[in-house]
Amino acid sequence: MRSSLHSPLISILIPAKDEVGNLPGLLDEISLALADVEHEVIVVDDASTDGSWELLTRRAAQDSRLRPMRHACSAGQSTSVWQAAWAARGTWLGTLDGDGQNDPADLPALLARARQGDVTLVAGHRVQRHDDWLKRVSSKIANRVRAALLNDATPDTGCGLKVVRRDAFVSLPYFDHMHRFLPALVRAQGGECVSVPVNHRPRGSGRSHYGLNNRLWAGIVDMVGVMWLRRRSRLPAAIVDTMTPAGSPAENPKISTHAEPMP
Repeated sequence: MRSSLHSPLISILIPAKDEVGNLPGLLDEISLALADVEHEVIVVDDASTDGSWELLTRRAAQDSRLRPMRHACSAGQSTSVWQAAWAARGTWLGTLDGDGQNDPADLPALLARARQGDVTLVAGHRVQRHDDWLKRVSSKIANRVRAALLNDATPDTGCGLKVVRRDAFVSLPYFDHMHRFLPALVRAQGGECVSVPVNHRPRGSGRSHYGLNNRLWAGIVDMVGVMWLRRRSRLPAAIVDTMTPAGSPAENPKISTHAEPMP
């Protein structure tokens, strides 16, 4: 349930598991990047065992914009982002990974593009990747296959850096690994997506929790499921409103793509 407290413009959602070495710098960078923007930061600690939760609670005591949440048992990245989205108070949601590879300095540009009002989701495109060769190759193949099968119009859907309307996100079907298919899911419900180039950095500390098996095989199964969802979706669908005066066009309900005008 959303809080009745003051609603910021954007809620930054960060799923994190054993990222105690990366979170302090990442949180500092977010504060600097969004110094002139009303925002909150929700970090979901996915059952870390390295002191991440202690760090987050200490920082939250000093910064009212930080709202840490914690899983007693690991639930995964998609569940973390989904739960944070439902707790978020912002009109917009900004997502980025907890490993520090996404650059918070890109957030203002993504938010500005989103607020132009013609898109539902703005996705980052990591033009210059700083990953090992296996991850780069597998990601390139996965993106090409996804684009061909799902028509998601997104060259780098695996990039954790995105800005999306909260009302659009919470209307999407939830399933594990849904974070990898957000553009396709948004487009299936009538929304529009656009990609912009963003910076990408080497991991600062710790290790990745994804390998070939939990990326490739799970991704194939999930892709088949998303194809089924797209095929069975009937949104947006025209509706006749009995309260609409005769001769007036009916509204076409779909994911909201209108954003407030730039000040």
